[in-house]
Amino acid sequence: MECVTPRRGLSLVRMSLTWRPLTMDDMPRLAETFAEAERVEPIEEHYSAEDLAEEIGTPTVDLPTASTSAWDGDTLVAYGLLRKRDAADPVHMMRVETLVHPAYRDEAIAAHLTGWFEEAGKKLHAKSHPDVPLELHGAANTKQRWLSEVLVGAGFGHARWFVDMRADLGSIPPAKPLPEEFPLVAYEEKYEALTLRSRNETFADHWGSTEQSPEAWRHLVVGAKDFQPDLSFLLLSPERDRVVAMVLSAFFASDEAATGVKDLYVSHVATDASLRGRGIAGALLGHTLVQAKAKGFQRASLNVDQDNSHRALGVYERVGFSEFQRWAGYVKPVPT
Repeated sequence: MECVTPRRGLSLVRMSLTWRPLTMDDMPRLAETFAEAERVEPIEEHYSAEDLAEEIGTPTVDLPTASTSAWDGDTLVAYGLLRKRDAADPVHMMRVETLVHPAYRDEAIAAHLTGWFEEAGKKLHAKSHPDVPLELHGAANTKQRWLSEVLVGAGFGHARWFVDMRADLGSIPPAKPLPEEFPLVAYEEKYEALTLRSRNETFADHWGSTEQSPEAWRHLVVGAKDFQPDLSFLLLSPERDRVVAMVLSAFFASDEAATGVKDLYVSHVATDASLRGRGIAGALLGHTLVQAKAKGFQRASLNVDQDNSHRALGVYERVGFSEFQRWAGYVKPVPT
């Protein structure tokens, strides 16, 4: 639903708000701002302070230079974050993240944030990938109409649709058999390097994807507090020296606390290029859903690029997933 917010003059907002970089001590206040936004625009994303600390405190984010926040007294009313990428070939696709408290959404705060994105982004880019062009990449749920208008008004162009999908584990179709020539294992730490190699190879031709560093992979995925190794499955080569397919999963306790639904989030589905078209991804995902149901999960969810070059959306539909909401991806080239 659309939030009707008070309109404030440009000078009033700039005088009344204090802007500074985020610190890790701000995460409880930021969680409160996310909760306020969720009440107005229910996109079913629920964050605890611990969740935000892990997501924001990544190796790719230097808070003093890559974040900003607006404060009205002790209330955190807005934040902006830039995530530089581990690799930039042929373009540095820097990610933009932001959220504004529903009661503070106006032209002045929008102008401040979008201006900061561009200026801070150029400085970060000059230090990390100065020899390639810079693009700012942002996203907004279709319910986040104010944010979409802000991005478009700042020169971001719509580039892609991303689809959130869900599967009711009480009514999933029977799982297809897995190929016998590839050993099936649950994830263990000894497979960390092999899974990263598989991720970087199989996602190389995905729109917006770049190579991920071992540090980011461990922090954000396989070493994250919500990662579920017992519900993350790999198919190995016969020699056991490569991951030829994988499904990696996470469980967000904050979501269950807010919704009462135990949902398994499927973060990665990948198949070696030489094996695509054989139904392996669907079979391994189906196996994962069966195991999740046996462990008491009621639902599974994932996010996919609508125009994924591997026709992944159809793969997910065949194992029981269907769309429940979508996100627009926006891009702005920035001269450097």
